Amino acid sequence: MGLRDLEAVVLPGELDTLRREVRAFLAEETGSGRIAPHCDQWLAGWDPEFSRELGRRGWIGMSFPKEYGGAEAGALARFVVTEELLAAGAPVAAHWIADRQSGPALLKFGTEEQRRAYLPALARGECFFAIGMSEPDTGSDLASVRARGERVPGGWVLNGTKIWTSGAHGAHAMIALVRTAPREKDRHAGLTQFIVDLSSPGVQIRPIRLLTGEHHFNEVVLDDVFVRDDRVLGRPGDGWRQVTGELAMERSGPERILSTFPLLAAAVDHLARTGERVDPGRLGAVVARLWALRQMSLAVAARLEDGQAPAAGAAVVKDLGTRFEGALVDTVRMLTQVEPDAGSGGLAGMLAESVLHSPGFTLRGGTNEILRGVIAKGLGTR
Repeated sequence: MGLRDLEAVVLPGELDTLRREVRAFLAEETGSGRIAPHCDQWLAGWDPEFSRELGRRGWIGMSFPKEYGGAEAGALARFVVTEELLAAGAPVAAHWIADRQSGPALLKFGTEEQRRAYLPALARGECFFAIGMSEPDTGSDLASVRARGERVPGGWVLNGTKIWTSGAHGAHAMIALVRTAPREKDRHAGLTQFIVDLSSPGVQIRPIRLLTGEHHFNEVVLDDVFVRDDRVLGRPGDGWRQVTGELAMERSGPERILSTFPLLAAAVDHLARTGERVDPGRLGAVVARLWALRQMSLAVAARLEDGQAPAAGAAVVKDLGTRFEGALVDTVRMLTQVEPDAGSGGLAGMLAESVLHSPGFTLRGGTNEILRGVIAKGLGTR
């Protein structure tokens, strides 16, 4: 997939019914006080019961085959559901990573036993995964990972540290990228993915708190952690190829655009309620930019549904999308003249929430500098 392939995608008409169904459910949940809109809920909104309710409705694992508990509805149907959940600021963090990338990785690279062990529980919203890619002092350069796996009878012993591991303190398992062969000239060789049970002896999970004091990120230390042979994901040494395909799913979804959408919605409501006059061109520019980014994200979802791994296109979406999310915070402040206030509700409280979360937007899933390298390589292959 080249960058020119990020053309507009028109969603099938039958997905309108699904969208209305999800929207009605969310209106009921919000109206009853069961959930309240917040920004960045795919990271911060950890609510296992809400995840289980989505699972009961068939809205997790929508692209999984029915034999593994899924709906076989495809990537575009999942896009519609996740878009509505994010726009409503619903608490989806518990199942997000498992649904977005761990499940698809198990489908693509896992054994039959691994699929049956995890996928039905993922689809029910009962099994949560974390990502074990980043490490201290390595930034977004995944090829420089230092966590190592050593072969022992019946399996492997893992040692090393993973960092920025979202939700590991509440997750059941982590797919970890580990070096299992000495680093050679090809630094991408010798890497392997493992399914690590986070309750295993030797696993230590240490919180990394945000400026707010919130606990979403973690440092995960692997100290002589034994992993059975049947928990190797894919083939030993194939980790780099596997993880690059996974990153297309991680980087391109609507969560890279809509983390602060509830703030925009609250700002529009505030302006309508107060009757304050604003420059319509400035507000229109924000909406137009959002719509363009949505079309790009949707185009990547369509390629994923076709079985492609659009790394460059996904990197474009994340680079532009996360910068937009951060810029939206300043735009709302200028349009409404409201200042962030973490101690209040409404727009001021949501502004404070967004300001304190925004430093992470352009970091998680790969820094913008790394993404531009991916984009440049993609352009070079055309």
